Amino acid sequence: MNTDFIEALSEIEREKGISKELLIDAIEAAMISSYKRNFNTAQNVRVDINRHTGLIKVYARKTVTEEVLDPRLEISVHASREINPNYQLEDIVEIEVTPRDFGRIAAQTAKQVVTQRIREAERGLIYNAFIDKEEDIVTGILQRQDQRNIYVDLGKVEAVLPLTELMPTDKFKQGDRIKAYITKVENTTKGPQIILSRTHPGLLKRLFELEVPEIFDGVVEIRSVAREAGFRSKIAVHSRNHEVDPVGSCVGPKGLRVQTIVSELRGEKIDIVRWMESVEEYVANALSPSKVLEVQIHENEKMARVIVPDYQLSLAIGIKGQNARLAAKLTGWKIDIKSETQAEQEFGRVKTYTEEMHQDSVSID
Repeated sequence: MNTDFIEALSEIEREKGISKELLIDAIEAAMISSYKRNFNTAQNVRVDINRHTGLIKVYARKTVTEEVLDPRLEISVHASREINPNYQLEDIVEIEVTPRDFGRIAAQTAKQVVTQRIREAERGLIYNAFIDKEEDIVTGILQRQDQRNIYVDLGKVEAVLPLTELMPTDKFKQGDRIKAYITKVENTTKGPQIILSRTHPGLLKRLFELEVPEIFDGVVEIRSVAREAGFRSKIAVHSRNHEVDPVGSCVGPKGLRVQTIVSELRGEKIDIVRWMESVEEYVANALSPSKVLEVQIHENEKMARVIVPDYQLSLAIGIKGQNARLAAKLTGWKIDIKSETQAEQEFGRVKTYTEEMHQDSVSID
């Protein structure tokens, strides 16, 4: 070891962000094990590396006792005071025992420790960088694909996008840029593992936060998201400022903002609805683009019975029940939809909502 070694550690500290002091401490600890292993000793030793010159010394640590039972670990009071007259019982005496050929072993050990610590530190830095991005959007390059996963290069690390997390409309090839949502960041023995998704509702939410300044600034908030990836989504928004229209903000001038999101999601239809404190109004909005005549709330069952015009029944239910299913997910209420004729036959007169309710939602195809 020499000054070049210390300078190399300083360079690693600057480039990799790994503390030189922590590296030296780790090397000293590893050298203790190497010393005991190579010189077949059970001595209690300490290795010291000079922080300026790189000079290495090994010290045997012995406890001052009246009677020496194990000379490898103990030293008599008399012998200790020949070294320093101030030593007392139970003090620790350090005696240099550096072997002549310890430099070769030390260099080998130092190389192994530094390599390992650099690898661990780089993994730690990557993990710390991405754990803060969990539940956020990242963009990467498709590197390769196997039968189960797509592997996406995020720069410092390769992320995993399971094929089950792709939208039915997704078609990617090697070299394509992919925008995805980080669902999980794990610190494994092989390094950080980052799991991506294109189907998670969080992807839709984050896209709106990126495209709509009012959401990013906190003026408009997303209260709920329901999504059937690749087909249709519903998003409920609310404005903290009564002068700001939450639905209009999300749609953007000439529909530009929402169309950007629709393009990213490969044509997925998006219904933007106004969140309402009134459950009746919220459920009615959630069934957009269908018009609603009446909503009857059954609190105990957390169920909403919705009555729609006869000609709107199929629209309210949606293809294979999709519209009703998404509305139920969005609101958290079970929804039972009946036509006006069905409701009159079962319950009698139907109360009609005003047209204002249907101005609180927009459907983007």
